[in-house]
Amino acid sequence: MKIGITGKLFFAILATCMLVLITMNWGTRISFERSFTDYIRTGNEQRLNMLSNALAERYRLEGSWVFLQKNEKIIYQLLRSFDQNDDVNGNQNDAVPIPLQGWRVPLWIFDANERLLAGSSHPIPQPSTRQAIMLDGKLIGWVVGMSSEKLTRSTDIHFAKQQTRTSWILIALSTILAAGVTLLVSRSLLSRVKRLVTGTHQLAAGDFSARVPVTSQDELGTLAHDFNQLALTLEKNERMRRAFIADVSHELRTPLAVLQGELEALEDGVRQLTPSSLQSLQVEVRSLTKLVNDLHQLSLSDLGALTYRKTNLDIIALLNLSIAAYRGRFADKGLSINVELPENATIFGDPDRLSQLFNNLLENSLRYTDAPTDTAINTDHQTIGKLKISASQTKTFLLIQWQDSAPGVSNEQLSQIFERFYRTEISRNRTSGGSGLGLSICWNIVDAHGGKISAAHSPLGGLEIKLLLPLSFADVTA
Repeated sequence: MKIGITGKLFFAILATCMLVLITMNWGTRISFERSFTDYIRTGNEQRLNMLSNALAERYRLEGSWVFLQKNEKIIYQLLRSFDQNDDVNGNQNDAVPIPLQGWRVPLWIFDANERLLAGSSHPIPQPSTRQAIMLDGKLIGWVVGMSSEKLTRSTDIHFAKQQTRTSWILIALSTILAAGVTLLVSRSLLSRVKRLVTGTHQLAAGDFSARVPVTSQDELGTLAHDFNQLALTLEKNERMRRAFIADVSHELRTPLAVLQGELEALEDGVRQLTPSSLQSLQVEVRSLTKLVNDLHQLSLSDLGALTYRKTNLDIIALLNLSIAAYRGRFADKGLSINVELPENATIFGDPDRLSQLFNNLLENSLRYTDAPTDTAINTDHQTIGKLKISASQTKTFLLIQWQDSAPGVSNEQLSQIFERFYRTEISRNRTSGGSGLGLSICWNIVDAHGGKISAAHSPLGGLEIKLLLPLSFADVTA
């Protein structure tokens, strides 16, 4: 029979509890027996001393040991007087003589010449306890008792057995309690693990909507939270993958359909082969070429295969070159570029890739920013048809802000603006051109330079792009 993880966990915890209980019981029993034996030994030594003193006083009255040789019952009377609770025979006043074993061990009484006066006829075992009987500083005899290395009196033995039974009863009750608690704990822990296992099977089957409830703040709760984050990421990636395939198909289908229509018209004689028709075909071919090039650039940047030849460079000078190249196109559309840049800023980067970054951002603003109307031109504070590029630097970072004028984007569109093929559907649409890959490439270039790029609403009414790039060590130390 195959034991599941619940059973394994149950038996592991229960076995640990049993081992602890048995070890504690064993240690307690050894400690009890040693302590109880020491207690009895100490008591016997005290009683031997008391018996020695009592016999010395009786010797003083009698003048010899004759009283003891003729009547050993005196010893019993002295013993009973020392221990009123002695219940060896169950009755203190029982006249039947008890074996001469003192309270718990046999004893012998000798005179000063080592002659046996009373006690057992058996040899004295080793080790034994000897107590001198002294009278006025003179040795008159000895009281010898066997050392208490084990329990001999019935009441002591009964007490020890009762403690042993109690210990085993407590172990049995503790085992039952431990088994119940272990079962509850193992089921509670494993129920959450089983939910994670079920969710993992759902993910493996392609159901990325699987989630598990987070019911605690411990490691299993953290694991459940991480599982949900993983499922959310997989679900988002799957959605993006499907959207990517659909977008690529759509982007390729449109120019191909135009090309097919134009070629069929030329073939059927509907249109004549003129420079105008060839120019129309060339436009669609350029559109396809740009889309394929953008896809190639995006795939290279995703894989990190873009070649980066980094060196210390003045990024402000590089940005000014890109702005100068676009000023004419901006002016043709009626747009203005306002620049507020520091004199220089040195970063460690690739000039070609950074120029591609700036060109993509300039192209994005050129395509999607509305030109000012006559009404806007006549207003005192014109905020339409503008692009403002500003930069500021700290000791370690350079912040470049890219702010253009209307039209703007919604909050939902801001959260998706760096996704590939994403274009807003109202003002920033395909009629202005673009494949929706430029900002995705920008994100990868900035990331490769150890920086961050983000989007927000522009104070001018359009889109604001923030670039945060680390300054090089040479520029920082300057």
